[in-house]
Amino acid sequence: MNIMLFHSTYGLRPAVHAAADRLRAAGHKVWTPDLFEGRTFDTVEEGMAFQDGLGKDELLKRAILAAAPYSERGLVYAGFSLGAATAQTLALGDDKARGLLLLHGTSDIAENASVDGLPVQLHVAEPDPFEPDDWLSAWYLRMGRAGADVEIYRYAGAGHLFTDPDLDDYDAEAAEATWRTATGFLETL
Repeated sequence: MNIMLFHSTYGLRPAVHAAADRLRAAGHKVWTPDLFEGRTFDTVEEGMAFQDGLGKDELLKRAILAAAPYSERGLVYAGFSLGAATAQTLALGDDKARGLLLLHGTSDIAENASVDGLPVQLHVAEPDPFEPDDWLSAWYLRMGRAGADVEIYRYAGAGHLFTDPDLDDYDAEAAEATWRTATGFLETL
């Protein structure tokens, strides 16, 4: 499988490279574009300030340009938090998308979004301050109306970015369960 893996608001950190290596070891081809051009951040607030300075349009443009050379191959779009939101936006706009793997995040869905049975898997903490229950319920319904085939996995007590071992949010058990389930999902695509 060809996977485009987008980083979180922390930037392209070691955890993203480790995730890509894990996916490569499972037989996938993985690209990890650096949407922040080398900048990484120690706090969510710093990352969000930088991201806000770039603007949503510039961030999306960078993501599209990163994916464009590979999209004809039929990509699985994946990402962490902000990267998941970016992956979702690209996958819903790419009729060749093979799947969508969301780790720790979702995004708004355009009213006219339409996909034909796109396989989607979401892994998110429970509770998650960035993905509250009412938002996730509405998101799930909108994704279904758009035609996606959605699975949601919740991890009680885990922090927001629980797959990143360098952050306080890290939860080894939840991270391992996520990667086991995600790897199985990718094998079905």
